[in-house]
Amino acid sequence: MRTRSAKLPDVGEILLLITDLASRDVLLPRTLPEICENIRDFVVVEDEGQFLGCGALHLYGQHLAEIRSIAVKPEAQGRGAGKLLVKALLAEAQRQKVECVCLFTRIPDFFARMGFALAAKEDLPDKLYKDCLRCPKLHCCDEITMVRGPLPTFAILDPPESVLVNIQT
Repeated sequence: MRTRSAKLPDVGEILLLITDLASRDVLLPRTLPEICENIRDFVVVEDEGQFLGCGALHLYGQHLAEIRSIAVKPEAQGRGAGKLLVKALLAEAQRQKVECVCLFTRIPDFFARMGFALAAKEDLPDKLYKDCLRCPKLHCCDEITMVRGPLPTFAILDPPESVLVNIQT
């Protein structure tokens, strides 16, 4: 098994897997345009050229990124594909010099074994304002918030002056 950056030809497999899991209320749904638009965020795991799963790293800024859309085909679960995806996404977060990686999950034990700790979603205002407020499960969210790394001390929504100076130069 190996991971690689996703490409546009992977969109169909990614969409099928996410749609299947969303229909079983395992993942939040993603649309075809949304996956195409964000394909550069995705990593796929494959075995001998066979697509086994996917995951994405959404960047909010150097202070925060989110691992999302982690999905492994049922027949490939328990073989380490999910762990490979998370490791690849964490490596990309490290390459981007991201300080905190968050995720929202219903399987916290899996992510705890990979160094993630429980957190309050209110500690991640960038995520709340960008995604949660538009989510159909806003008032009945059953996902657990987890982070790896120090919680952000600011949000892009209201960045400190030093960040604005760095962005403008």
